Amino acid sequence: MPRQGQSVESCIITTWHKKVGDPVAVGDILFSYETDKSAFDETAQTAGTLLAVLANEGDVVPCLDTVCYIGEAGEDVSALTASAKDAPAAEEKAEAKPAAAAQAAAPEITAPAVEGERIFISPRARNHALKTGVDMTKVAPTGPHGRIIERDIDRALDAGFTANTAAVEAFLAGHPIVVEEPAEEKPAAAPAAQAAAAPAAADVLAYTEEPLSGVRRVIARQMHASLSEMAQLTLNASFDASALMKFRASLKEKGEALGLGKISLNDMVLFAVSRTILAYPTINANLVDDKFRKYAHANLGLAVDTERGLLVPTLFAAETLSLSALSAAAKAAAAKARDGKLTPDEMAGGSFTVTNLGSLGIESFTPVINPPQTAILGVCAITYRLKEDGTTYPAMGLSLTFDHRAVDGAPAARFLADLCRALENFDLLLAK
Repeated sequence: MPRQGQSVESCIITTWHKKVGDPVAVGDILFSYETDKSAFDETAQTAGTLLAVLANEGDVVPCLDTVCYIGEAGEDVSALTASAKDAPAAEEKAEAKPAAAAQAAAPEITAPAVEGERIFISPRARNHALKTGVDMTKVAPTGPHGRIIERDIDRALDAGFTANTAAVEAFLAGHPIVVEEPAEEKPAAAPAAQAAAAPAAADVLAYTEEPLSGVRRVIARQMHASLSEMAQLTLNASFDASALMKFRASLKEKGEALGLGKISLNDMVLFAVSRTILAYPTINANLVDDKFRKYAHANLGLAVDTERGLLVPTLFAAETLSLSALSAAAKAAAAKARDGKLTPDEMAGGSFTVTNLGSLGIESFTPVINPPQTAILGVCAITYRLKEDGTTYPAMGLSLTFDHRAVDGAPAARFLADLCRALENFDLLLAK
């Protein structure tokens, strides 16, 4: 398994393009895999026959581990594959004993349990049952070896089977359970009516399950860490975007003739951030193990919405780029993100992130910091506001979330005010 970037420890095999026994030529795609953030194809470096595959689709494989063998047709690689599988086999064998015992002891819970029966239930399902008050006698296990899992609790709840917490605790302790009946109980339906209603109920409860992708798992882990480990606070401000929109209109009209390409409002915000943030070293920083990592350059993270999830490529030393060059770099990075071609190193080293929901009509939001950065800027939609003289003006909202452990409210507010001022006078900013 190749290593894509110094921070990557393992990858997930998504697709095998060859199967055992297939001929392989140099350059043929053997398998596809993904890291935390990107997807790649691995090509064969040698010709021959695919003799053995050591990892299946969906497996998480440590970087530099062997995943397959290529050699001459008929060549014996059993000794190699046996040594590679010894450790996993031993682990599976160790796990198989309690699992087999559990399977033998676990009853098929399709009717109310009686005293003395052993109940097999996952910790998450147990906590969920106690929290929600489900009638455990109506819960049918679908987990491995007759184990009750969280989705079984949800199915019973969706069907309306509830009980009080004491009843759930009694059931889980292995004692008989008494379910309180509602005060005004409706007559029981006839067996034929129940049978007729069963397919409809099954359709109502139908759903599909799919595991989280590698990207989604990383996003979940990072966002949870961000909100649980930081003291986050968001400041909201707006500015008069008249000059910005006027400049944007002139670019649309004359920029192409000058070879400037399509420069967006978000590109202008990135440009203004890169020229403003260096005066605020604690905002242009990472907080790592109670130490500030203050960057000498504005390495701006650009939040990009992709089919695989939110990816954040880094625009390194953005303050050294012209508006046109920064716009081109942002578009190239976004395209690589959407194509799944970013490397982990291209998403590392960010000092500050800009995320834009304004194009989706969002007027204000609370962006979540991308750890270990100390702040993030949310760009909001343009709305029209009324002046005292009765005229209107376009106002663009900005939402700055910062880590209060690293940044105080006053410097965060000054940065946001300076940024608004720079954007209100964008033509003058270009002259600096």
